[in-house]
Amino acid sequence: MWRLLLVDDHALFREGLEGLLAYQDDFKVVGQAEDAQGALALAQEVRPDVVLMDVDLPGDDGISATRRIKAAVPDATVVMLTAYDDSDRLLQALKAGAQGYLLKNIRSTELLDQLRGLAAGEAPISRRIATRMLEELRRGQDAEGTEPDAKMSVRELEVLELVAARLQNKQIAERLVISEHTVKNHLKNILSKLQLRSRRQAAAYGLARGWVRPHGP
Repeated sequence: MWRLLLVDDHALFREGLEGLLAYQDDFKVVGQAEDAQGALALAQEVRPDVVLMDVDLPGDDGISATRRIKAAVPDATVVMLTAYDDSDRLLQALKAGAQGYLLKNIRSTELLDQLRGLAAGEAPISRRIATRMLEELRRGQDAEGTEPDAKMSVRELEVLELVAARLQNKQIAERLVISEHTVKNHLKNILSKLQLRSRRQAAAYGLARGWVRPHGP
């Protein structure tokens, strides 16, 4: 059972989400908040597994709220919800600790699939956002003729690709013919270079930057 906190300044949207989730056996809404301050207080009180966070909130925005919630409740997974496919905001959200970024016009079945993917270590990102960012990156590479990030080694990009493909450390080690300890070291270096906290965030970041290919449906 995944315990969810809904954060959005539109009560009708929150109620619609709660109604959708109420019909699912594996989700339970444990709280609702309309602003960043209320979200932080509730997150500390109910300790949700997942926070569905609107990017645009009155006062402090959802990115600032995410940063504060992750500092106070580090085990909570934050998935951003937005009406805009803004690539800059996506990267800001990931830096703040978010582990997913979904558009509000997503179909209900896809939303549920994306949330259930968290259990398998997947990073929820709307296909539209991922596709647009890949296109932007390709245009930038064509114009500049440069690699996406000179700081990432070839081996680190290989590991990141397999992380995005949902392989676990043992499977990555077998695929690359290296030890599991070496895989862990590569992951540690990747997270350090990207200033991220988890493999889900790294996979989402790599996908957003176009360093890795989308996997699965």
